Amino acid sequence: MAVSRGLRRLLRIRELEEEQNRLALESAVGELHRLEHALVMTAERNREGRRLVAASTKTGELVDRLAGLQETRAAEHHSQVLAPRIASAETNVSALRREFLIKRVERRQAETLIREDEAKDAVEESRRSQQAIDDWHRMQLHRTEGEAQRVSSAVSKTAPEESDPQINET
Repeated sequence: MAVSRGLRRLLRIRELEEEQNRLALESAVGELHRLEHALVMTAERNREGRRLVAASTKTGELVDRLAGLQETRAAEHHSQVLAPRIASAETNVSALRREFLIKRVERRQAETLIREDEAKDAVEESRRSQQAIDDWHRMQLHRTEGEAQRVSSAVSKTAPEESDPQINET
């Protein structure tokens, strides 16, 4: 008995679901990395604003000081906005990773069922093959015994018997 079409269809569905979850996970991880990179750039912007403020104290440039203060405020605001988005993205990535792993397990279970069915089929086919070989050998043995009996009966019919008086007189 071959592996059922339904089981193969189930495996294909599981493979597609796993692939979709993998792509969603990769997308979410990419978004998380983008947000983390934006946070790093925000920290760099904050450092640059502080550097401008420090430089303006030495030069006395009011414009540089105001620009530095504005850069620092903007960087802090971006940090505050990015922090909850990063936390949300991390939660999303975690949930998608869990879903992906669940689908992977389901796909592997379907593959295991198919492999088990194929192994059972192989064992059954091997048993049938061995049975056919055994039957063939039995037929050969029976045929050989039958031929031996026919030859011995034919020989006994055609061989002259010593007790036959006509044969002895010649």
